[in-house]
Amino acid sequence: MQIIELTKLLEIPYDGEDFNVLAINTLQDAVKEEISFLDNKRYIDSLKKTKAGAVFIKKEFVELLPKGVFAIVSESPYLSMAKASKYFEKPLIRISKKATIAKSAIVQDGVHIGNGAYIEEDVVILSNVHIGENVSIGEGSIIHPNVTIYNDSVIGKHSIIHAGSVIGSDGFGYAHTKQGQHIKIYHNGRVVIENDVEIGANVTIDRAVFGETIIKKGSKIDNLVQIAHNCEIGEQNIIVSQVGISGSCKLGKNVTMGGQSATAGHLEIGEGATIAARGGVTKSIKGNEVYSGFPLIKHKDWLKLQAKISKFFNKN
Repeated sequence: MQIIELTKLLEIPYDGEDFNVLAINTLQDAVKEEISFLDNKRYIDSLKKTKAGAVFIKKEFVELLPKGVFAIVSESPYLSMAKASKYFEKPLIRISKKATIAKSAIVQDGVHIGNGAYIEEDVVILSNVHIGENVSIGEGSIIHPNVTIYNDSVIGKHSIIHAGSVIGSDGFGYAHTKQGQHIKIYHNGRVVIENDVEIGANVTIDRAVFGETIIKKGSKIDNLVQIAHNCEIGEQNIIVSQVGISGSCKLGKNVTMGGQSATAGHLEIGEGATIAARGGVTKSIKGNEVYSGFPLIKHKDWLKLQAKISKFFNKN
């Protein structure tokens, strides 16, 4: 879509050069044929380095744009991005090329495999699985009954997805108008699951808004876990049942999250960190430590606190 056409549809003034927009992307990853947005001052450094063709931006930040990057001035850049995302939504049915299924793959009854999918050698797909268009499943992986894998998802080699899990559904993303309406942000990215990953039953992993939600190699995810859009789960993580990980979080290598623990969005958990059961992560934390409680503190301090509380109540 031409940028002038897009801004007319959004009813936003634009006086930059016209060019063909291929997609929306982050400030960090966008290229000349893509547009981006700035809605939070914490990303000013990324704005100054962006290679996007144009950026939804408030008037006060226009002068910070690099040379050759055009401004799409908006009172609410996040809302404008949400409205624009609709015009880049991929059709659910769009590929005419038939799926490629290796001869050694086992596909049971009731399985749907979409056009353009690629199923490698020795893959096992059990009953009533839905595999969308352009999905790839690597050698030796096992997909248990009633799993749903949305379009464009990538499953690595020797991975296991247990019954009822959903890979690649839209994330829970909305921008809000002054009138209280919730405007859907269309998720046009994908999910990538690397090699030797095991995903439990009834797990949900959301596709990215743009780019990828990534589960890195060797990670093990228990039942009933929610991983939101644009998260990066590091290598060899252990994610225990009923964990909730909010959007755009990055977990380092060998992170462990105990049962019913959770995170706020847009934060980092360092390599080797452990979050005890029901821990609430509200800010980025360093690695190689054990944390507990809500608000989150180091586990040794949490134990001391519990001892003091217990001592107080025993006195009374």
